[in-house]
Amino acid sequence: MPSVRARRSPSADAERASRSAAVGGLGPLLCWAVVFADIGTSVYYTPGILFSRVGVHAALFVALTLIVFVLLTLKYAEVAIRYPEGGGVVTVGAQAVHPWVGLIGGLFILVDYFLTSALSALSGLIYLSVFAPGLTGAVTLLTVVALLLLAGLNLMGVNADAKVTAVIAVIALGSQLAVVVAVLAHAGVGSALAAVPKTLSGPRIGGIGLLTGYAGAFLAFSGLESISQLAPAMRRPQRRVAPRAMVIVVLTVAITSPLLTLWSTTLLNAGHTNPNQFISALGGYAAGPLLQTEVAASAGLLLIFASNTAIIGCYHVFLALSKLRFLPEVLQHRNRWRNTPQWSVLAAVAIPIAVVVISQGNVGLLGDMYAFGLLGAFSVTSVSLDIVRWRERRALQGRRYVPGVEPAGTSTLMFSLGVITSALVVTAWVTNLFAKPLATLFGGCITLVGLAVAWITYRVRRRAGLPGVVPVVQRLDQLARLHRAGWQSREPVMVLLHGEGQDLEALVEKGIAEAHGGPLGFAFIGTVAAHGPGTRILEILDPYLSDQPAQDAFRVVQRLSRARHEPHHLVYTPLQDRSKATAQVWMVLNPRELIVLRSDEVSLASIVSGTGRHTENGGVELTIHSAAAN
Repeated sequence: MPSVRARRSPSADAERASRSAAVGGLGPLLCWAVVFADIGTSVYYTPGILFSRVGVHAALFVALTLIVFVLLTLKYAEVAIRYPEGGGVVTVGAQAVHPWVGLIGGLFILVDYFLTSALSALSGLIYLSVFAPGLTGAVTLLTVVALLLLAGLNLMGVNADAKVTAVIAVIALGSQLAVVVAVLAHAGVGSALAAVPKTLSGPRIGGIGLLTGYAGAFLAFSGLESISQLAPAMRRPQRRVAPRAMVIVVLTVAITSPLLTLWSTTLLNAGHTNPNQFISALGGYAAGPLLQTEVAASAGLLLIFASNTAIIGCYHVFLALSKLRFLPEVLQHRNRWRNTPQWSVLAAVAIPIAVVVISQGNVGLLGDMYAFGLLGAFSVTSVSLDIVRWRERRALQGRRYVPGVEPAGTSTLMFSLGVITSALVVTAWVTNLFAKPLATLFGGCITLVGLAVAWITYRVRRRAGLPGVVPVVQRLDQLARLHRAGWQSREPVMVLLHGEGQDLEALVEKGIAEAHGGPLGFAFIGTVAAHGPGTRILEILDPYLSDQPAQDAFRVVQRLSRARHEPHHLVYTPLQDRSKATAQVWMVLNPRELIVLRSDEVSLASIVSGTGRHTENGGVELTIHSAAAN
């Protein structure tokens, strides 16, 4: 057995390199700011939307849904840890089930982003009209203008900055907490708590009412998906940053959202209050016009900023789906003026503008349309993560769970909680499919159009002889985490892919022949380096999506092995020292044989004590290194 397995040095080197590279990136507070700048805006319009549907029961349903929200935060933090290149629902759906499931998840999140952009911008203008009443009659027009201005900023390359987001998020949180304190001071603790029983007053809530109210209250927690999109910009290691950020998110949202919903729907005179301005009106009720104006100003600022964040997230999803070859490559085109992806940006803004115009600025209508994409993305992410966890549990079957060593989510408790979370979220989504037909119609049409575009793109590329959908691969660093937890591979034959054309085909053919129908793996050491943590938020920075040689090599593997129905798995690692990367492949995957090009023998330097067995295939010289040789 090679000595490198005992030393475990390549894996340790990789971890040290990752830690040393992580001098920048967003820490827990800045990650909280970006997520809160999205999820924290929901409280400004959700109470009014829920009140129009369920009356004083609104806070009851928000509190019920809060429990599921907390469980979801655990899963979204894990997605950020497992997939540090970003992609969220697109990546986890593709890895867990199939690339087309990743596409469907991506289309769901696009529906969510479209409505976030429209609803946030519209609500922001409505709140600004509190101290500028002249805006009231032109809110719809001004919302369109605001979206066009945001499009212009993104076309100019003025992207959101996490530090600016943090300032706005802190101001908004301060305003929301000020309203909470003001209500307690004005009404008294006793009267404030006396509002709780009011949520149970009125007509009896039947089973269907409970179900639809619970499903509708998820609107209060829109924005949670942002954490998985922040992974590439996080400070390393993500396994520390993501959970800490989500703890702060849970604490701040748990304090503000239920209380503000409770008091705005029970203490205010709803018949004489604009439901789209409930929170600023609550501030005025508790502390007078000064706080009312301040809340309206900070709410308007945060809501418009949240609209911009949704636009940014939206066009980055467009770019990712285009790089995966689901959507036309034109979405990746960048202009010479500012080097920005103009078609993706314009697409991310055009649909929200159309939604605002068609709905005539009706906040309640937009709120009803929200459910499909939000809960659809939650469902795909949650279920797909359960599938990934289940596979890892099978791989580690019989081993004792060791916290901090074994991959997150593989303990029986966490796995069970994850399955319960998925059941609760899917129940809410299915409920909304029937309870909110307009949301189903809008989201379903967007999804079907996206699937049609993807299918046409696929067919056009196939007819033109161009590569199809990018093959799904496993990341070596993820397998390394399993290896550290005690996972052992099934002694496969591994082929280290290199070269192109005849050389590449000779490698694949030899691997198939040597495996004799048994386990067979293919590894590729990338030509694109992994990105270090950056400051641009919601950008998907997976080096594999830009690594054309790697994609071409894995397509050759699929083409040649599919005809023979040979079992295989595909492993990718970003650009690094080739000899060290080969040693890590050898240590983690524990192959019986490793096949390389004869010209690539130098990559075996750190794992062999001598030369391997030389052979050739179709005139291409190869080397087969066997574990028995060492």
